[in-house]
Amino acid sequence: MGSRGIKDQVAIVGMGCTPFGEHWDKSVEDMLVDASTEAYASAGINQDDIDAYWFGTLGSGVSGLTLSRALKIDYKPVTRVENMCATGSEAFRNACYAVASGAYDMVAAFGVEKLKDNGMSGLVGGTIPDDGTAPTLTAPASFSLLAPAYASKYGVDETEMKDVMTRIAWKNHYNGARNPRAQFQKEVSQEKICNAPLIAGQLGIFDCSGVSDGAAAAIIVRAEDAHKYTDNPLYVKALAFTAGPGAGPIDSDYDYSTFHEVSACAADAYAQAGVENPRAEIAMAEVHDCFTPTELVLMEDLGFAERGLGWKEVLAGTYDLDGELPVNPDGGLKSFGHPIGASGLRMLFECWLQLREEAPPERQIKSVTEGGKKLGMTHNLGGAPGNCVSFVSIVGSELG
Repeated sequence: MGSRGIKDQVAIVGMGCTPFGEHWDKSVEDMLVDASTEAYASAGINQDDIDAYWFGTLGSGVSGLTLSRALKIDYKPVTRVENMCATGSEAFRNACYAVASGAYDMVAAFGVEKLKDNGMSGLVGGTIPDDGTAPTLTAPASFSLLAPAYASKYGVDETEMKDVMTRIAWKNHYNGARNPRAQFQKEVSQEKICNAPLIAGQLGIFDCSGVSDGAAAAIIVRAEDAHKYTDNPLYVKALAFTAGPGAGPIDSDYDYSTFHEVSACAADAYAQAGVENPRAEIAMAEVHDCFTPTELVLMEDLGFAERGLGWKEVLAGTYDLDGELPVNPDGGLKSFGHPIGASGLRMLFECWLQLREEAPPERQIKSVTEGGKKLGMTHNLGGAPGNCVSFVSIVGSELG
Protein backbone atom coordinates (compact mmCIF):
# COMPACT_ATOMS: atom_id res chain seq x y z
CA MET A 1 0.00 0.00 0.00
CA GLY A 2 1.58 3.29 -1.10
CA SER A 3 1.25 6.79 0.22
CA ARG A 4 -1.73 8.84 -0.88
CA GLY A 5 0.09 12.14 -0.61
CA ILE A 6 -1.26 15.60 0.13
CA LYS A 7 -0.97 17.21 -3.31
CA ASP A 8 -2.09 20.87 -3.28
CA GLN A 9 -3.41 20.69 0.28
CA VAL A 10 -0.73 22.92 1.82
CA ALA A 11 1.44 25.79 0.67
CA ILE A 12 4.63 27.59 1.61
CA VAL A 13 3.93 31.29 2.14
CA GLY A 14 7.22 32.47 3.60
CA MET A 15 10.85 31.39 3.78
CA GLY A 16 14.11 32.52 5.28
CA CYS A 17 17.68 31.29 4.90
CA THR A 18 20.88 32.60 6.42
CA PRO A 19 24.13 32.65 4.52
CA PHE A 20 25.99 29.37 5.08
CA GLY A 21 29.61 29.43 6.16
CA GLU A 22 31.98 29.77 9.08
CA HIS A 23 29.95 31.96 11.42
CA TRP A 24 32.37 32.31 14.31
CA ASP A 25 30.50 35.39 15.51
CA LYS A 26 27.02 33.81 15.51
CA SER A 27 25.48 31.24 17.82
CA VAL A 28 22.79 28.68 17.02
CA GLU A 29 20.30 31.10 18.59
CA ASP A 30 21.52 34.00 16.44
CA MET A 31 21.08 32.01 13.23
CA LEU A 32 17.60 30.84 14.22
CA VAL A 33 16.58 34.43 14.90
CA ASP A 34 17.96 35.53 11.52
CA ALA A 35 16.12 32.79 9.62
CA SER A 36 12.87 33.41 11.49
CA THR A 37 13.00 37.16 10.96
CA GLU A 38 13.30 36.73 7.19
CA ALA A 39 10.64 34.02 7.02
CA TYR A 40 8.11 35.99 9.08
CA ALA A 41 8.70 39.13 7.02
CA SER A 42 8.25 37.30 3.71
CA ALA A 43 4.88 35.96 4.88
CA GLY A 44 3.85 39.23 6.53
CA ILE A 45 3.17 37.55 9.86
CA ASN A 46 4.16 37.77 13.49
CA GLN A 47 5.49 34.86 15.51
CA ASP A 48 2.27 34.78 17.52
CA ASP A 49 0.42 33.74 14.34
CA ILE A 50 2.19 30.38 14.29
CA ASP A 51 0.40 27.47 15.97
CA ALA A 52 3.22 24.91 16.14
CA TYR A 53 6.85 24.35 15.14
CA TRP A 54 8.93 21.50 13.78
CA PHE A 55 12.64 21.86 14.39
CA GLY A 56 15.44 19.85 12.81
CA THR A 57 19.02 19.54 14.01
CA LEU A 58 21.46 16.65 14.05
CA GLY A 59 23.69 17.79 16.88
CA SER A 60 23.21 21.48 17.65
CA GLY A 61 20.53 21.14 20.29
CA VAL A 62 18.45 18.77 22.35
CA SER A 63 14.64 18.95 22.30
CA GLY A 64 12.38 21.72 21.08
CA LEU A 65 13.76 23.99 23.78
CA THR A 66 16.65 24.81 21.46
CA LEU A 67 14.20 26.69 19.23
CA SER A 68 11.79 27.96 21.88
CA ARG A 69 14.60 29.52 23.94
CA ALA A 70 16.13 31.20 20.89
CA LEU A 71 12.84 32.68 19.62
CA LYS A 72 11.18 33.14 23.03
CA ILE A 73 8.20 31.03 21.96
CA ASP A 74 5.40 31.15 24.51
CA TYR A 75 4.05 27.73 25.42
CA LYS A 76 3.43 26.25 21.97
CA PRO A 77 4.40 22.81 20.66
CA VAL A 78 7.95 22.54 19.28
CA THR A 79 8.87 19.09 17.95
CA ARG A 80 12.55 18.34 17.44
CA VAL A 81 13.31 15.78 14.68
CA GLU A 82 16.44 14.15 13.26
CA ASN A 83 16.97 11.96 10.19
CA MET A 84 20.67 12.31 9.41
CA CYS A 85 21.35 14.61 6.45
CA ALA A 86 17.61 14.72 5.63
CA THR A 87 16.83 16.32 9.00
CA GLY A 88 15.63 19.68 7.64
CA SER A 89 13.44 17.92 5.11
CA GLU A 90 11.99 15.76 7.87
CA ALA A 91 11.00 18.89 9.81
CA PHE A 92 9.31 20.25 6.70
CA ARG A 93 7.52 16.98 5.93
CA ASN A 94 6.05 16.67 9.41
CA ALA A 95 5.03 20.33 9.48
CA CYS A 96 3.17 19.94 6.18
CA TYR A 97 1.33 16.84 7.37
CA ALA A 98 0.26 18.67 10.54
CA VAL A 99 -1.47 21.38 8.50
CA ALA A 100 -2.94 18.91 6.01
CA SER A 101 -4.44 16.93 8.90
CA GLY A 102 -6.42 19.98 10.01
CA ALA A 103 -4.72 20.11 13.41
CA TYR A 104 -3.17 23.54 12.80
CA ASP A 105 -3.77 26.54 10.54
CA MET A 106 -0.17 27.80 10.33
CA VAL A 107 3.07 26.09 11.27
CA ALA A 108 6.78 26.68 10.85
CA ALA A 109 9.61 24.32 9.97
CA PHE A 110 13.14 25.22 11.07
CA GLY A 111 16.53 23.63 10.53
CA VAL A 112 19.88 24.62 11.98
CA GLU A 113 23.39 23.33 12.49
CA LYS A 114 26.60 24.84 13.79
CA LEU A 115 29.60 22.72 12.89
CA LYS A 116 32.58 25.01 12.45
CA ASP A 117 33.50 25.72 16.08
CA ASN A 118 32.29 22.64 17.91
CA GLY A 119 35.69 20.97 18.19
CA MET A 120 34.90 18.29 15.63
CA SER A 121 35.91 17.76 12.03
CA GLY A 122 33.11 16.56 9.80
CA LEU A 123 29.60 15.63 10.86
CA VAL A 124 28.55 15.52 14.47
CA GLY A 125 27.00 12.51 16.16
CA GLY A 126 27.71 9.92 18.77
CA THR A 127 28.85 6.36 18.08
CA ILE A 128 25.94 3.93 18.19
CA PRO A 129 26.75 0.64 19.95
CA ASP A 130 26.59 -2.35 17.59
CA ASP A 131 27.85 -5.92 17.29
CA GLY A 132 31.14 -4.83 15.75
CA THR A 133 30.37 -5.94 12.21
CA ALA A 134 29.34 -2.52 10.84
CA PRO A 135 31.86 -1.02 8.38
CA THR A 136 33.99 1.78 9.81
CA LEU A 137 34.56 3.71 6.60
CA THR A 138 34.60 7.49 6.58
CA ALA A 139 31.96 9.26 4.50
CA PRO A 140 34.43 10.05 1.66
CA ALA A 141 35.59 6.43 1.63
CA SER A 142 32.02 5.10 1.52
CA PHE A 143 30.92 7.35 -1.33
CA SER A 144 34.19 6.91 -3.22
CA LEU A 145 32.99 3.38 -4.02
CA LEU A 146 30.35 4.84 -6.36
CA ALA A 147 32.82 6.09 -8.97
CA PRO A 148 34.65 2.87 -9.90
CA ALA A 149 31.45 0.84 -9.58
CA TYR A 150 29.57 3.11 -12.00
CA ALA A 151 32.51 3.25 -14.40
CA SER A 152 32.91 -0.52 -14.43
CA LYS A 153 29.20 -1.18 -14.95
CA TYR A 154 28.76 1.25 -17.83
CA GLY A 155 32.15 1.11 -19.52
CA VAL A 156 33.42 4.57 -18.58
CA ASP A 157 37.21 4.70 -18.46
CA GLU A 158 39.02 6.27 -15.52
CA THR A 159 39.93 9.49 -17.36
CA GLU A 160 36.35 10.03 -18.53
CA MET A 161 35.05 9.37 -15.03
CA LYS A 162 37.42 11.95 -13.61
CA ASP A 163 36.21 14.45 -16.23
CA VAL A 164 32.59 13.81 -15.21
CA MET A 165 33.28 14.29 -11.51
CA THR A 166 35.30 17.42 -12.28
CA ARG A 167 32.48 18.82 -14.41
CA ILE A 168 29.98 18.37 -11.56
CA ALA A 169 32.22 20.17 -9.07
CA TRP A 170 32.96 22.93 -11.58
CA LYS A 171 29.24 23.45 -12.26
CA ASN A 172 28.31 23.74 -8.62
CA HIS A 173 31.14 26.16 -7.86
CA TYR A 174 30.13 28.21 -10.92
CA ASN A 175 26.59 28.45 -9.52
CA GLY A 176 27.75 29.19 -6.00
CA ALA A 177 29.95 32.02 -7.25
CA ARG A 178 26.70 33.78 -8.21
CA ASN A 179 25.05 33.25 -4.83
CA PRO A 180 25.81 35.73 -2.03
CA ARG A 181 24.51 33.25 0.58
CA ALA A 182 26.84 30.43 -0.45
CA GLN A 183 29.75 29.26 1.68
CA PHE A 184 32.11 29.20 -1.31
CA GLN A 185 31.58 32.07 -3.75
CA LYS A 186 34.41 31.64 -6.22
CA GLU A 187 34.58 29.78 -9.49
CA VAL A 188 37.16 27.00 -9.57
CA SER A 189 38.79 25.93 -12.82
CA GLN A 190 38.38 22.39 -14.05
CA GLU A 191 42.17 22.04 -14.14
CA LYS A 192 42.45 22.92 -10.45
CA ILE A 193 39.64 20.56 -9.51
CA CYS A 194 41.10 17.69 -11.53
CA ASN A 195 44.58 18.09 -10.04
CA ALA A 196 43.55 18.55 -6.42
CA PRO A 197 44.96 16.19 -3.77
CA LEU A 198 43.08 12.93 -3.33
CA ILE A 199 40.98 12.28 -0.22
CA ALA A 200 39.64 8.76 -0.77
CA GLY A 201 39.78 6.57 -3.87
CA GLN A 202 39.28 8.83 -6.89
CA LEU A 203 37.76 11.64 -4.79
CA GLY A 204 39.81 14.81 -4.63
CA ILE A 205 39.29 17.76 -2.31
CA PHE A 206 36.86 19.42 -4.72
CA ASP A 207 34.78 16.25 -5.05
CA CYS A 208 33.71 16.56 -1.42
CA SER A 209 31.23 19.05 0.03
CA GLY A 210 32.23 20.96 3.13
CA VAL A 211 30.30 21.43 6.33
CA SER A 212 29.15 24.79 7.60
CA ASP A 213 26.96 26.81 9.94
CA GLY A 214 23.49 27.95 8.89
CA ALA A 215 19.75 27.99 9.44
CA ALA A 216 16.60 28.06 7.30
CA ALA A 217 12.86 28.23 7.88
CA ALA A 218 9.52 27.82 6.09
CA ILE A 219 6.00 28.98 6.94
CA ILE A 220 3.22 26.56 5.92
CA VAL A 221 -0.56 27.04 5.71
CA ARG A 222 -3.53 25.37 4.02
CA ALA A 223 -3.56 25.95 0.28
CA GLU A 224 -6.89 27.78 0.38
CA ASP A 225 -5.39 30.31 2.81
CA ALA A 226 -2.14 30.89 0.95
CA HIS A 227 -3.12 34.09 -0.85
CA LYS A 228 -3.86 35.78 2.46
CA TYR A 229 -0.10 35.93 2.96
CA THR A 230 1.55 36.09 -0.45
CA ASP A 231 0.67 36.53 -4.11
CA ASN A 232 3.12 33.79 -5.06
CA PRO A 233 2.88 30.76 -2.77
CA LEU A 234 4.49 27.42 -3.51
CA TYR A 235 2.13 24.47 -3.35
CA VAL A 236 3.36 21.15 -2.01
CA LYS A 237 2.85 18.45 -4.65
CA ALA A 238 4.69 15.55 -3.05
CA LEU A 239 6.55 14.55 0.09
CA ALA A 240 8.21 11.14 -0.12
CA PHE A 241 10.50 9.46 2.39
CA THR A 242 12.07 6.00 2.33
CA ALA A 243 14.32 4.12 4.73
CA GLY A 244 16.07 1.11 3.30
CA PRO A 245 16.87 -2.20 5.01
CA GLY A 246 20.53 -1.20 5.26
CA ALA A 247 21.63 -4.42 3.59
CA GLY A 248 23.90 -2.91 0.93
CA PRO A 249 27.26 -3.50 2.65
CA ILE A 250 26.47 -7.20 3.15
CA ASP A 251 24.37 -7.85 0.02
CA SER A 252 26.40 -9.48 -2.73
CA ASP A 253 23.89 -8.21 -5.32
CA TYR A 254 24.39 -4.54 -4.41
CA ASP A 255 26.88 -3.05 -6.88
CA TYR A 256 27.25 0.57 -5.64
CA SER A 257 26.01 2.07 -8.91
CA THR A 258 22.64 3.21 -7.54
CA PHE A 259 20.73 4.15 -4.40
CA HIS A 260 17.70 1.87 -4.25
CA GLU A 261 16.23 4.08 -1.52
CA VAL A 262 16.33 7.09 -3.86
CA SER A 263 14.72 5.28 -6.78
CA ALA A 264 11.85 4.11 -4.58
CA CYS A 265 11.48 7.55 -3.03
CA ALA A 266 11.41 9.29 -6.39
CA ALA A 267 8.81 6.87 -7.76
CA ASP A 268 6.58 7.60 -4.76
CA ALA A 269 7.00 11.37 -5.17
CA TYR A 270 6.18 11.27 -8.88
CA ALA A 271 3.07 9.21 -8.21
CA GLN A 272 1.91 11.69 -5.55
CA ALA A 273 2.54 14.69 -7.80
CA GLY A 274 1.23 13.13 -11.01
CA VAL A 275 4.60 13.58 -12.74
CA GLU A 276 5.04 11.19 -15.66
CA ASN A 277 8.21 12.55 -17.26
CA PRO A 278 10.38 14.20 -14.61
CA ARG A 279 13.04 15.44 -16.99
CA ALA A 280 10.46 17.19 -19.15
CA GLU A 281 8.16 18.45 -16.38
CA ILE A 282 10.54 19.60 -13.64
CA ALA A 283 12.15 23.03 -13.95
CA MET A 284 14.99 22.51 -11.48
CA ALA A 285 16.30 20.12 -8.88
CA GLU A 286 18.26 20.63 -5.69
CA VAL A 287 19.94 17.30 -4.96
CA HIS A 288 22.20 15.92 -2.25
CA ASP A 289 25.61 16.32 -3.88
CA CYS A 290 27.63 15.35 -0.81
CA PHE A 291 30.24 13.99 -3.24
CA THR A 292 30.43 14.43 -7.01
CA PRO A 293 29.75 10.77 -7.91
CA THR A 294 26.66 10.97 -5.70
CA GLU A 295 25.19 13.64 -7.96
CA LEU A 296 25.99 11.57 -11.03
CA VAL A 297 24.22 8.48 -9.70
CA LEU A 298 21.27 10.58 -8.53
CA MET A 299 20.64 11.85 -12.06
CA GLU A 300 19.71 8.31 -13.04
CA ASP A 301 17.95 7.33 -9.80
CA LEU A 302 15.74 10.43 -10.08
CA GLY A 303 14.87 9.72 -13.71
CA PHE A 304 16.77 12.66 -15.20
CA ALA A 305 18.88 10.38 -17.40
CA GLU A 306 18.67 6.85 -18.74
CA ARG A 307 20.69 4.22 -16.90
CA GLY A 308 24.31 4.33 -17.94
CA LEU A 309 23.96 7.66 -19.77
CA GLY A 310 23.98 10.16 -16.93
CA TRP A 311 27.70 10.79 -17.31
CA LYS A 312 27.18 11.87 -20.93
CA GLU A 313 24.42 14.27 -19.86
CA VAL A 314 26.75 15.83 -17.30
CA LEU A 315 29.44 16.45 -19.93
CA ALA A 316 26.83 17.79 -22.38
CA GLY A 317 25.76 20.49 -19.89
CA THR A 318 22.20 19.19 -19.42
CA TYR A 319 22.27 20.09 -15.72
CA ASP A 320 24.10 23.43 -16.01
CA LEU A 321 22.55 26.71 -14.88
CA ASP A 322 21.44 27.40 -18.46
CA GLY A 323 20.85 23.74 -19.32
CA GLU A 324 17.70 21.78 -20.02
CA LEU A 325 17.29 20.81 -16.35
CA PRO A 326 19.37 22.93 -13.95
CA VAL A 327 20.60 20.92 -10.97
CA ASN A 328 21.77 22.73 -7.84
CA PRO A 329 21.43 26.26 -9.29
CA ASP A 330 22.30 27.68 -5.86
CA GLY A 331 25.60 25.78 -5.71
CA GLY A 332 24.38 22.68 -3.89
CA LEU A 333 26.03 21.18 -0.84
CA LYS A 334 29.32 21.48 -2.71
CA SER A 335 29.30 25.27 -2.84
CA PHE A 336 26.39 26.52 -0.71
CA GLY A 337 27.52 24.36 2.22
CA HIS A 338 26.02 21.67 4.40
CA PRO A 339 24.83 22.50 7.93
CA ILE A 340 23.01 19.19 8.24
CA GLY A 341 19.79 20.28 9.93
CA ALA A 342 19.30 23.23 7.57
CA SER A 343 20.20 21.76 4.17
CA GLY A 344 16.79 20.36 3.20
CA LEU A 345 15.10 23.69 3.90
CA ARG A 346 17.87 25.55 2.07
CA MET A 347 17.02 23.51 -1.01
CA LEU A 348 13.38 24.54 -0.71
CA PHE A 349 14.51 28.15 -0.36
CA GLU A 350 16.11 27.93 -3.81
CA CYS A 351 12.84 26.59 -5.24
CA TRP A 352 11.10 29.50 -3.49
CA LEU A 353 13.35 31.99 -5.28
CA GLN A 354 13.50 30.32 -8.69
CA LEU A 355 9.83 29.40 -9.16
CA ARG A 356 8.76 32.87 -8.02
CA GLU A 357 11.35 34.39 -10.41
CA GLU A 358 13.09 36.17 -7.53
CA ALA A 359 16.56 34.66 -7.92
CA PRO A 360 19.35 37.10 -8.86
CA PRO A 361 19.32 37.72 -12.63
CA GLU A 362 22.70 36.08 -13.11
CA ARG A 363 21.33 32.75 -11.93
CA GLN A 364 17.59 32.91 -12.58
CA ILE A 365 16.95 29.76 -14.60
CA LYS A 366 15.49 29.91 -18.11
CA SER A 367 13.48 26.71 -17.65
CA VAL A 368 11.14 28.88 -15.57
CA THR A 369 11.33 32.28 -17.27
CA GLU A 370 11.38 31.01 -20.86
CA GLY A 371 10.42 27.35 -20.63
CA GLY A 372 7.38 28.02 -18.47
CA LYS A 373 7.97 25.06 -16.17
CA LYS A 374 6.28 25.28 -12.77
CA LEU A 375 7.76 22.46 -10.67
CA GLY A 376 10.85 22.21 -8.50
CA MET A 377 12.33 19.22 -6.71
CA THR A 378 14.45 18.82 -3.60
CA HIS A 379 16.27 15.65 -2.63
CA ASN A 380 18.22 14.57 0.44
CA LEU A 381 19.81 11.34 1.47
CA GLY A 382 21.35 10.43 4.78
CA GLY A 383 23.70 7.57 5.50
CA ALA A 384 25.87 5.76 2.97
CA PRO A 385 25.45 3.84 -0.29
CA GLY A 386 23.33 0.77 0.36
CA ASN A 387 22.46 1.96 3.85
CA CYS A 388 20.53 5.22 3.78
CA VAL A 389 17.31 7.17 3.97
CA SER A 390 16.01 9.34 1.14
CA PHE A 391 13.64 12.30 0.85
CA VAL A 392 12.10 13.85 -2.26
CA SER A 393 9.76 16.83 -2.37
CA ILE A 394 8.06 18.39 -5.36
CA VAL A 395 6.67 21.92 -5.10
CA GLY A 396 4.95 24.07 -7.68
CA SER A 397 3.97 27.67 -8.32
CA GLU A 398 0.45 26.77 -9.48
CA LEU A 399 -2.39 24.55 -8.30
CA GLY A 400 -3.28 21.50 -10.34
